[in-house]
Amino acid sequence: MSIIRVFFILMIGAFAINAQAKSEVEIRVNLQGYPNNMPKKAVILSKGALSNPILILKNEKGVTLKTYKTILHAASWHPFSHYYTADFSDFKIAGTYHFELNEHQIKSQFFTIGAYPKWQENVVSFIRTQRCGFNPYTKQFCHQKDGLSFFGKRLDSTRIDATGGWHDAGDQLKYLITSSNTTARLLMAYQMKPSSFQDKVDARGLKGVNKLPDVLDEAKWGLEWILKLHPSPDELYHQVADDRDHRGFKLPHEENADYGWGPNNFRPVYYATGKPQGLSKYKSKATGIANLAGRSAATLALGYQVFSQFKEYEVFAQACLKAAHELYNMGKQQEGYQQGNSFGAPYRYEENTWADDMEWAAASLYKISKKKIFLKDARTYAKIIGNWSWMERDTASHYEMYPFVNMGHYALWQVGDSIDKKEMSSYYEHNLEKIKKRAEKNPYGVGHLFIWCSNNLAAAVATQAMLYEEMTGSKKYRFLMQNHMDWLLGLNPWNSSMITEIPENADTPVDVHMPFWRIYKKPIKGSLVDGPLWSTIHDKMIGITPSEPDEYAHLQPKHIKYMDDWADYSTNEPTLDGSAELLLILTKLSSE
Repeated sequence: MSIIRVFFILMIGAFAINAQAKSEVEIRVNLQGYPNNMPKKAVILSKGALSNPILILKNEKGVTLKTYKTILHAASWHPFSHYYTADFSDFKIAGTYHFELNEHQIKSQFFTIGAYPKWQENVVSFIRTQRCGFNPYTKQFCHQKDGLSFFGKRLDSTRIDATGGWHDAGDQLKYLITSSNTTARLLMAYQMKPSSFQDKVDARGLKGVNKLPDVLDEAKWGLEWILKLHPSPDELYHQVADDRDHRGFKLPHEENADYGWGPNNFRPVYYATGKPQGLSKYKSKATGIANLAGRSAATLALGYQVFSQFKEYEVFAQACLKAAHELYNMGKQQEGYQQGNSFGAPYRYEENTWADDMEWAAASLYKISKKKIFLKDARTYAKIIGNWSWMERDTASHYEMYPFVNMGHYALWQVGDSIDKKEMSSYYEHNLEKIKKRAEKNPYGVGHLFIWCSNNLAAAVATQAMLYEEMTGSKKYRFLMQNHMDWLLGLNPWNSSMITEIPENADTPVDVHMPFWRIYKKPIKGSLVDGPLWSTIHDKMIGITPSEPDEYAHLQPKHIKYMDDWADYSTNEPTLDGSAELLLILTKLSSE
């Protein structure tokens, strides 16, 4: 068990006056706290019925400020049989507080009321550590021989330049599927509130200002890689390397994977054909390329919108716009989806939607050009995808309906007429109602699915609720927004945040499935880990053997499991796009 983990456990354990009582009754709060005007909820977990439990709100000095009655929730999760919730949304005074349970020597952890810190900067910093080509964290060049093309218009094993981009999820693969959405979120977060972002690093990601916010340095890194994967008007590549990468933990510049040309050498670069692919027995599914082409076109259009505002980047902005048009045309010619490729294992990104991406691209290009054909296309694609989302489902495959928020509907709402605006917001509302119904069935008030990367889905719910509020002015889903952020920030069965080193001085993921942690023993702040899985899925994951006893064993529900153990890649692996999923909502909550 790590020294950091031991420290936090001792600190949290010492906070309870009666250790035995704490094991029978516990109080859960958001470990950071709650923005002033957001809903606020605390939960009591008990292994037996409590007689009229009341929560007493106290300040840092222990002065009683207010008392709150609790309501017994109809649903319960093992190992606690009774759950009581208290709504204290009426309390809006900024400060630091904690709860005590009447007639029990039980205290919650301290929490704040007020705007969140600018954690979006930490997310940007984490994404920076995932750079490929030159890594500013290690200050070393890596993967300089990416790569050799396969399945494309060029002969197999033809050299192309696919250097750059980001490593994906605790490993060193690179995917257009996730990198395109990550780049878009960086750009959208900047557009939401430019003043929320600082300039402390240069274009290489090293210390030193360059008159460009760091979030845009990172977005530009992503845009440049997308442009490399589109080397001519009718070409698009979508993945560099495959699961042959998975040969233990290694630093990027010490690559040991051998794809047939020796370690630390060439890696395959997969061309988007719109047909099933695979260089071994496992084949992806595919019906077209419009998901990749459309989402990349939308991202490049966003890049044009942002970088055309900077005189020194006008040429770059024009290159983004030109490529956006070309990729949009490719998407129209090959409607359908291309999935990720695997080699030695059945796991891959199983995206199977595409109309939302083309809607996003068409609306974005209409915003720039004002050409009616793009608006017409956006409306057509919007009707094809409609309200179809993972939010409609009781379960879903890995990344089946990715991205997890339909940004096409939001983009069309931005540029459409009153009819478009009403229709797009109604799609979002339909989805959120599905989440609401599921959320009512558990004591934490969350309605996302506990499939692989479930934390991404929780962040997506919060983001969609936030965008719905912008689109309609209605605050009726604010509770869903905050409940899902509460879940990610520790109001969950494990009393642990799901974001590394956030909040500060709280229990957060430490022993993560990440080479920098395993090799350097240094945590990196600002990454969202995969999150809890339904036990029926977790128990069947290949190659998971915990490295130490489960410190959350006494808290684990029977139906879902989360482990802070580097050996559990399914619940404790920081992800590139999952972290980017936090950018919009954290930017919002840091200014509330």
